Amino acid sequence: MNEVSYGARAREAADAIAGAFDRYNAEFRAITRRAPLRFDARDWQGAQKDAVERIELYGRYVDSTCAELKLRLGEDAAERFLWAEIKRRYEELIAEVFDSEFRKTFFNSIGRTFFGTVGVDSAIEFVALDLDPLSRISDYDFMTTYQNRGSLELLFEEVLADFRTQARWRDFDRSLRIVATEIEKRSAAQGERRGPTRVEMIRQPFYQLTRVYLVGRVVGRDWSMPLAIALKHTERGILVDAVMTAVDDLSVLFSFTRSYFHVDLERVGKAVLFLKQLMPHKAVSELFIVIGRAKQGKTERYRELFRHLASTEDQFVHAPGERGLVMVCFTLPSFDVVFKLIRDHFPVQKNILRSDVLKKYELVFKHDRAGRLVDAQEFKRLRFPKHRFAPALLDELLSETANTVHVDGEDLIIDHCYIERRMTPLNIYIRTAPPELAEAAVLDYGQAIRDLAYTNIFAGDLLLKNFGVTRHGRVIFYDYDELCLVTDCRFRELPQAQSYEDEMRAETWYYVADNDVFPETFINFLGFEERLKAAFLSAHAEILTAEWWRGVQERLKSSELLEVLPYASQRVRVASSA
Repeated sequence: MNEVSYGARAREAADAIAGAFDRYNAEFRAITRRAPLRFDARDWQGAQKDAVERIELYGRYVDSTCAELKLRLGEDAAERFLWAEIKRRYEELIAEVFDSEFRKTFFNSIGRTFFGTVGVDSAIEFVALDLDPLSRISDYDFMTTYQNRGSLELLFEEVLADFRTQARWRDFDRSLRIVATEIEKRSAAQGERRGPTRVEMIRQPFYQLTRVYLVGRVVGRDWSMPLAIALKHTERGILVDAVMTAVDDLSVLFSFTRSYFHVDLERVGKAVLFLKQLMPHKAVSELFIVIGRAKQGKTERYRELFRHLASTEDQFVHAPGERGLVMVCFTLPSFDVVFKLIRDHFPVQKNILRSDVLKKYELVFKHDRAGRLVDAQEFKRLRFPKHRFAPALLDELLSETANTVHVDGEDLIIDHCYIERRMTPLNIYIRTAPPELAEAAVLDYGQAIRDLAYTNIFAGDLLLKNFGVTRHGRVIFYDYDELCLVTDCRFRELPQAQSYEDEMRAETWYYVADNDVFPETFINFLGFEERLKAAFLSAHAEILTAEWWRGVQERLKSSELLEVLPYASQRVRVASSA
């Protein structure tokens, strides 16, 4: 290939990748812009379909772009020297484009698909440690400021009036009073008699299935507090459903356990930087993910991890909790994530295959997580310094996950893993927490089982070790190898023994199919001390009955939408009957 044709082909390939990202991004935003229409029409099933379609979009564009480049480049498609030139020309193309890091991440996805890159290859991909989507942000032109001219009701009348909808308000004045009263109460708690001076709001609403949130902050003379106003669309119109002004409330709303928001942001990085100011303890990676930019969130998590590794010396060790039968779990004590690797072989009691485990995690990725399922991000071909692994952990990885983990000189290569936020295993938490917190966690464990059921998820293995407790005290399920849909189960009462011999048999004397579930037996495996068992039964005894589960099944099969809300004061709403 001569120099002219070589340069031309690199330029064409760079143009093709840039064009593919533009088409992807346009379609991403087009799906996102359906959210207001779904909300106005109360089309919740359509909103759920949009959520899945948008999640699948990135992989579809990566695959189609790779196929196009293979045809375009022919036998030179895997030529590293050509890809180095493609990268250079691509970087020129996107140099002045806002949110250019999204385009770099897309380029890397294409290149890693072609080359199966282990670790990073700076010659043919953009190094994540060099990227920083927030570094060039200097203004908040995506926001609207509302000045307090002496009346909180008039102030928030402006805020609510700017929410564009084709639907009517159910009682606008009442909603207005709810917001103004709550803000007045919260600002008084700040010791500020004159109240807020202004409110700053992100212009674009945040849609999440059946709710829309107006997000911003309330600013006083020398204080500020975050603000999220939840709007609900009932059969009789729109109303304010909740007003959240605490950092912890917003952290739960923007949690790694909830479905992604649909918010049509022109400048994503700017909004993420503002959200980070509202929730200082929230990782940037999680904020990108929760607003739907999952791939960029993975890039950010990679950067967070390897920057942390460069500045610390502690070793990876086994994660706290009992040894998993399907996964090897480890963590870095100074970094709040857990790495999960699928074992090469499972014990006989685990009647599943590796492919089954992968499908379970894919299901969770696309499903409504309802604030009760951790968002596990899939990573491939990671390279770590071998000396950062504790000897006992290294031995187990090389013996139990040899199909996935191998040594390359002084490095350890992990071909496939999931990374999740680290939590305290529930069985450890209730042994070590003060009695009142332990009881609160047990009660929330029961609520977690309910919440999962309302979104058609049965955890399968309800042992306490498979649930974790977040820093907000919320109980989250994180072990997915036996997870299934509630509607795929057959919930049964325990058969009554027909004879003394039946009662005395060591093995089950009645037939049990693969999908049979006996809720009466759940309590036998939980190991609660008497005080905690009594508290659990007082609040959640009905989930130990097959009748309750069959009732949930019938509601799900009838397409009744059962909501699980991120408000501490509210649990389940039935949208179709509101």
